[in-house]
Amino acid sequence: MNVPALLRVAAFMHWFIAVGFGVFCIPAIQNLLNGRDIPIVMGFPAYGRGPFERVGIPTTVPLLAAFLLVCILEAVAGVLLWGGYKSGAILALALIPLGALFWWGFALPIPPIFAIVWTILILLNWQALR
Repeated sequence: MNVPALLRVAAFMHWFIAVGFGVFCIPAIQNLLNGRDIPIVMGFPAYGRGPFERVGIPTTVPLLAAFLLVCILEAVAGVLLWGGYKSGAILALALIPLGALFWWGFALPIPPIFAIVWTILILLNWQALR
């Protein structure tokens, strides 16, 4: 099956978000487990001091583990989209509300922009999915 290039772009966007944000969950989890503060990455706190904390939800290991799981599922959605599977599109779209909660809570500005773009790309190419 020939997968449209725009679905491949959507898949790549999922991988970019999954790896780009998921990889920093691991040192943040390790720091918290060792009683240290969250790490600073490129001058910004990795998953802390954002809206979650302002509303009384501290950055904890379970919270970071849940976000890491969302990142892993984003990567899975990307793999399925790359193959042109409708299940990947459904997973990608189903993850948006859960991802959006974390994007807001950790003050991550890039993922919402990507989510808008990959949603449009998926919907425009829905008929090409198997």
